[in-house]
Amino acid sequence: MQTAEQARDIARGFLLVALPGGGSGAEAVLLVVSELFANAGQHASAVTGFRLEARPGAVAVAVAVAVAVGDASTLPPRPRPLDPRTPGGFGWNLVREPSAEVQVKMHAAGKTVTATVRCPTGIGPQPPA
Repeated sequence: MQTAEQARDIARGFLLVALPGGGSGAEAVLLVVSELFANAGQHASAVTGFRLEARPGAVAVAVAVAVAVGDASTLPPRPRPLDPRTPGGFGWNLVREPSAEVQVKMHAAGKTVTATVRCPTGIGPQPPA
């Protein structure tokens, strides 16, 4: 997978299964996917890994969706001061704002950023039959 657009398409299919009723967090998940891909492309040249995971949420009808994107940069993300006169600098804030949790794990080949978005109106994962 090369682009944020391709990642969003995959995420939409994933969300159809993970959040069959839609869920108020679905758009936030797509935003986080877009921004993590854009940030990896801009600051590390390419995405090296992509994973989506639905986890049971804090309440029975909630799902938390974890979006993990890896890249080859060994520099952690950092917020930039917001300045309307300077282009860019909004991506990290757009990842952090809708996310309940954001983790950055550094490793020898770069880093993986995992953002977890709560989707409170989705239907949680069902136990095996």
